[in-house]
Amino acid sequence: MDTIQMNRKLAKLRLLGIATTVEQRLSQAMEEKWALSMFLETLLTDEIERRDNKQFQKRLAKSQLDVTKTLETIDFKFNPKLPVALIRELALCGFVENKQNIFILGPSGVGKSHIAQALGHQACRSGHEVMFFCTYQLFEWIYNGRGDGTHKKRLAQVIKKPILILDDFGLQVLNEVQQEDLYQIIAQRYEKSSTIITSNRDFDEWPSIFVNPLLGTAALDRLVHKGIQVIIEGPSYRCPLPTNKCWT
Repeated sequence: MDTIQMNRKLAKLRLLGIATTVEQRLSQAMEEKWALSMFLETLLTDEIERRDNKQFQKRLAKSQLDVTKTLETIDFKFNPKLPVALIRELALCGFVENKQNIFILGPSGVGKSHIAQALGHQACRSGHEVMFFCTYQLFEWIYNGRGDGTHKKRLAQVIKKPILILDDFGLQVLNEVQQEDLYQIIAQRYEKSSTIITSNRDFDEWPSIFVNPLLGTAALDRLVHKGIQVIIEGPSYRCPLPTNKCWT
């Protein structure tokens, strides 16, 4: 077999997954006496996996997720009160198909952001586009679009994202214009896409985020409809002892 010519043809066809594994697969097929159909199926699987991984890496890069905050790096043993079964169930990403929102609530330092980003990472693996932002920074970015005429474009970009993760919701005060943007995002994403929110504020404090109580009630009614609560209790991972494992 002229592997040089074959690899050139595979490269021309952009079948780089096959090109990188064909010699290994051929040796494996000969040694294990594969049927031709199995050999071809394995080569095609290599190509599909390469393309899937490439698309996954693109989604992950665009998401702004911390690549180290995954399900595998959560220390479930540190806090026995973690709702492990619920977190693992959510990691299957059924909430995305059901257009449900997730609220991860608890005091500072118990791992809310890590869990939210881990769910985002799982969603990226499942083929979904994700956007992760600290809530205040996101609305600062949208607000700054008013200065260069990109406000509507930025707002639309957030609204159409299949999964939006808002970290530290309600931690910093939004101005009235930003509150209106928040309402627009909640209203237009309602029953169309999923939002994951982390907050150290109880639900009964959320209306105070809005100056206009009617706007706040309308927004929160849509936001919490069919929502899933994940309550985190227990010790902080941001411990003072350097020998202990800490995460945000």
